[in-house]
Amino acid sequence: MSFKTIIDIFVNNWPMFLRGAGMTIFISIIGTIIGTIIGLFVGIIRTIPKPERGAKRILLIVLNKILSIYIEFFRGTPMIVQSMVIFYGTAQAFGIQMNRVFAALLIVSINTGAYMSEIVRGGIVSIDNGQFEAAQAIGMNHMQTMMNVVLPQVIRNILPATGNEFVINVKDTSVLNVISVTELFFQTKSIAGATFKFFEPYFIVSIIYLIMTISITRILRSLERRMDGPANFIMAGNQMQVERPEDIVRKKKDI
Repeated sequence: MSFKTIIDIFVNNWPMFLRGAGMTIFISIIGTIIGTIIGLFVGIIRTIPKPERGAKRILLIVLNKILSIYIEFFRGTPMIVQSMVIFYGTAQAFGIQMNRVFAALLIVSINTGAYMSEIVRGGIVSIDNGQFEAAQAIGMNHMQTMMNVVLPQVIRNILPATGNEFVINVKDTSVLNVISVTELFFQTKSIAGATFKFFEPYFIVSIIYLIMTISITRILRSLERRMDGPANFIMAGNQMQVERPEDIVRKKKDI
């Protein structure tokens, strides 16, 4: 191994690294966006108050059970297993032939959706009950309360966790090589097989993954700062409390 060998492998194979990185970013972005939408949808349904009786209550209980199974299954099994089941398993069991890229997007999206639904539910629960009561007092139903009062705050609160899921997706797309999606790890494996060298290609790809994740983290932190708004906003806290605790104590002492 020498530094010159690493440079040579990169120079001779940079188009493959570039195509692999592009596919990794594409799958991660689309998967995270669709997964977040799934998470918002599931999170809202799981926080709908159950009526005391009637068909609506039974329907909501059944729906919650189905969503719980979905969340538990996709959070409790590895993505590599899900990939094999969804791509090869459905083809063998039901004759469903999927495009590999479509299958990759489907796998990443529903896997991310399972995690995001719990993050969204936690964001909704963190909102002060007084806001729900105030919205109901002026005649809003659950959906209107969510759309006009709760979700704008939830999206702001879950942004760091969403960014974390995005970074995880960038790294986890490497498991999609088992269904022959030409993402970054798959391209690196091909280069290693063609050159009979393993340290150099995988060292290069580790640097590429590192550059991508650090860049994404910096961009998302910049976005978070833009969405932070007023300096007195308290993340995931009671939105009625707009003063810092030390300011409240100082005011009491002044009195």
